[in-house]
Amino acid sequence: MLELKNVSKTFNAGTVNEKKALVDFSLTLNDGDFVTVIGGNGAGKSTMMNAIAGVWQVDSGQIIIDGADVTRLPEHKRAVFLGRVFQDPMTGTAATMGIEENLALAKRRGKKRTLRSGITKEERAEYRELLKILGLGLENRLTSKVGLLSGGQRQALTLLMATLKKPKLLLLDEHTAALDPKTAAKVLETTQLIVERDKLTTLMITHNMKDAITYGNRLIMLMDGHIILDISGEEKKKLTVEDLLHKFEAASGTEFTNDKAILG
Repeated sequence: MLELKNVSKTFNAGTVNEKKALVDFSLTLNDGDFVTVIGGNGAGKSTMMNAIAGVWQVDSGQIIIDGADVTRLPEHKRAVFLGRVFQDPMTGTAATMGIEENLALAKRRGKKRTLRSGITKEERAEYRELLKILGLGLENRLTSKVGLLSGGQRQALTLLMATLKKPKLLLLDEHTAALDPKTAAKVLETTQLIVERDKLTTLMITHNMKDAITYGNRLIMLMDGHIILDISGEEKKKLTVEDLLHKFEAASGTEFTNDKAILG
């Protein structure tokens, strides 16, 4: 479903601020894979995700989604393949519009605009059923402005919007990092429910080692623009945070010093 072939990206090339963010980077995700991504600051996690989404062009290499080479496609043309949820709960929704209006925008994504009436009774019933799985009572607040929701409620709604059209690839960019632990756990449970239900191929960046181990069928760790660990199957199921730290030290020759991840 996703292939990154020998992708490289350097920022500020030829200057004192030159940063090789991705170096001959290759990664393949099979259909239905749920891959968690961890790594210290500057490891290349966000650069990888932004390269897939087309936020910027890569210097070299290929990006292929479901057999289509999207390497040179601009961001807005790649959107048809992708669903994405960002770290900031304020991103991804229209604050001044109602819950049902936001869902309707997501449902109409990629379709031609018409002069037909806004939201049908059938759609409204569909949105109620979708919102019920969140367990947040939002199905009874369809007309409430999204700007009045809590960060967790808004992030859960963004997740629904990103997956409403069943994207080829779901990108989760530390989507629970800004939430309190209880709310983050709820959003992650919902994430797993939706991903498993719709068999979505998913790439999830997280700063939380425990979450990286708990969720998904595969875990990769990045360092200096490379994949240094790739763990799946039974090995991942038996993995502990301590095991992961030892594996990192063995693979990199250094200690993992991202305190935020360790505390997680």
